[in-house]
Amino acid sequence: MRRTEQLQGLRLMKFEDVYGRCYRGDLSQVEASEILGVSERTFRRWRDRWEADGAEGLYDRRLGRVSARRAPVDTVARVLELFETRYRDFTAKHFHEKLVTEHGFGLSYNWLRLSLQAHGKIKAAPRRGAHRRKRPRRPMVGMMLHQDGSSHDWVAGAVWDLIVTMDDATSEVYSGFFVAEEGTMSSFQALGEVIAEKGLFCSLYADRASHYWHTAQAGGKVDRDNPTQVGRVLAQLGIELIPAYSPEARGRSERMFGTLQKRLPQELRLAGITTMAEANRFLKEVFWPAHNARFARPAEDTGSAFVAFAGTLEDILCVQEERVVSNDNTVRYKNRNLQIPADRHHHHYVKARVRVHEYPDGRLAVFHGPRCLARYRADGSPMETTKQQAA
Repeated sequence: MRRTEQLQGLRLMKFEDVYGRCYRGDLSQVEASEILGVSERTFRRWRDRWEADGAEGLYDRRLGRVSARRAPVDTVARVLELFETRYRDFTAKHFHEKLVTEHGFGLSYNWLRLSLQAHGKIKAAPRRGAHRRKRPRRPMVGMMLHQDGSSHDWVAGAVWDLIVTMDDATSEVYSGFFVAEEGTMSSFQALGEVIAEKGLFCSLYADRASHYWHTAQAGGKVDRDNPTQVGRVLAQLGIELIPAYSPEARGRSERMFGTLQKRLPQELRLAGITTMAEANRFLKEVFWPAHNARFARPAEDTGSAFVAFAGTLEDILCVQEERVVSNDNTVRYKNRNLQIPADRHHHHYVKARVRVHEYPDGRLAVFHGPRCLARYRADGSPMETTKQQAA
């Protein structure tokens, strides 16, 4: 027996008891209608139907009839066919968005969800328990950004890391791209994209991965006195690096990646994308604009905490390590001998303490204080300077 039929039986039993008490004069019509939770006029209508036809007069005549608003059978069949053949790995919400934008679908998301559940295509989500308290968002954009990476089978047969940098105030994604493995260089690339487009921000919230923090033991307390390359860069730019201890704050990134893992692989599959270069181009040109339009929310404060950056960002967002020049006027760095050109400098730099810059694209440079002595390709071969090319 369906729930509506059960409720109708209970309503009849309750009305019979209240009607009898009202007939005997124990209750007035006003009191009877209040007990039944209906208006006095409705009670009189039910009374007249009960006296005329008995219990049958109070039966709900809609039960057993097909609703006039019921979706046509061919519409249901078309939706199920699309789900099985093209959108089998989509969530109900994502599937509904595709039906509306690409197939002219006009029915509600709730109808779609219930129909897919009724035909065994998806399972009803378990009822959530008491939700933990979320950490309040920053009121203004640029006050705090989140940066995190997620390893996942984003395309069939390939596990990549997705590096995402988003604003805490709005959840807008400012930078997102695939790399083979998350690390220092991927953080530099993300920071460079954000600063070039938006400017300097106030703080960066990140997990305690080894490229953000040095820790005495995995998952332990961070060593603020021994910064990593990323920590050195952020300190140089005046940006505070905040370690992720709080589960409430980490939850914001976790929920975002949970959404991405249920949407992005499906979008890449529909677009026929299999390579990382194609996927990154798709993210920049197609996916992120649509994602931000769908999920970004307005900030409490309409102002902005971003500050324009003036300077050479390339020589900040790089790995910097000190070396001592050898007797042959070379610098040893990662199994490569970087020769300081003698034709550019009138004296040698033997025993001088220099600084090697390694850029995200693999290029190298040697600096003595603020002066760049030479630049090199990724293999260590020297690059021609503008002065040399002109000669």
